[in-house]
Amino acid sequence: MCVVDPEFAMLARLQKTLVLSLLFASLCALALLWPTSPIGAIALALLIFFSVALILACEFIVMYLVHKDDATPRTSIRQMTAAWWSEVRQDLQVFFWRQPFRSNVVPDELTPRQVRGVVFIHGLFCNRGFWAPWMLSLRQQGRPYLAVNLEPPLGAIDDYVGTVESAVQRVTAATGMPPVLICHSMGGLAARAWLGSSATARSRVARVITIGTPHAGTWLARFSHGHNGRQMRQRSEWLTTLGGRETAGHNAPFTCWYSNCDNIVFPASTATLPGADNRFVPGVAHVALAFHPTVMRESLAML
Repeated sequence: MCVVDPEFAMLARLQKTLVLSLLFASLCALALLWPTSPIGAIALALLIFFSVALILACEFIVMYLVHKDDATPRTSIRQMTAAWWSEVRQDLQVFFWRQPFRSNVVPDELTPRQVRGVVFIHGLFCNRGFWAPWMLSLRQQGRPYLAVNLEPPLGAIDDYVGTVESAVQRVTAATGMPPVLICHSMGGLAARAWLGSSATARSRVARVITIGTPHAGTWLARFSHGHNGRQMRQRSEWLTTLGGRETAGHNAPFTCWYSNCDNIVFPASTATLPGADNRFVPGVAHVALAFHPTVMRESLAML
C-alpha cells in the first residue's frame, strides 16, 4: 500500500504546474507568432518547453570548468555532449512525466517473503516515482520493497531519519532480514544520517548503495537556499559533524556509484566515501546514472 502525504502531494502538484505552464507558454507562442512566422513560432515554442536542456547545458559547462585537479579522469567534450543529451531525455521522463503524473503507478510491495528487501530513498526535488523502473524490476522478481517520500522537500536532512526508520522497520517485518538501502543523490546522506541516529541502526541494514550522492558535498550547492541544500555544500558544518560521528570501518557496507559527467554532484570524487566500494562509471550524468544498465544490474545483484 502506498500512502500519499500532504507534502508529497504538494511536490507533485508543483511539478505538474511547471509542466503545464511550460506547455501553455509554448502553445501561446505558437498561436501568436504562427500567422507571421511559422518557423519562428515553432522555434520559440520548442525553446520554451525544452528550456531544461539549456539549464542542463549550463550545469555541464560549470562541471567541466570546476573539475580542475580532481582525482577522477576528466571527461571529453564528446563524452560530455552525449551525457547532456541523455540527461535531457531522462529529466523529461522523470520530472515532466513520472514524478508529477505517475508517481503511484507502481505501489510498494510488502507481501511477506523469505528474501531480502529494499528501501529506495530519492534525492532533492524528487518523490517515489523516481524509482519506477527499479520497482518494476523487483516486482517481477517477487522481492519486497518500499520507496519513501522525503518531506518537507526543503527541510533539514535529519528530518528524514524517521521516514527511513519507518521504512526499514516495515521491510524488515515483511522479510525477516535487514534490507538493502538504495539511494540517489541526497538520499544517500539521509541514509547516513539515519545510520548515525542510533547505536543499532548499522546492524539493521545489510548494505547501503548510493548513486551520485554528494558525500563530501557538491560545488553546485553553494547556490542553494534550502536547508538541505545548504547542508550539501562542500565542507559544510553538517557534513563535518556527520563524518565525525562515523566510526572506523563505518563505510565498509557502502557501495558508491559516481561519474565524471555528473552535472549535479561535482567534482566527481565528492560522490565517493573512504573505505567504501567506490565504483566509477564514466560519461554518465546525474539522473541517468540511477538508470544506467551497469548500475542497476550490479546493484540488484548485491541483493
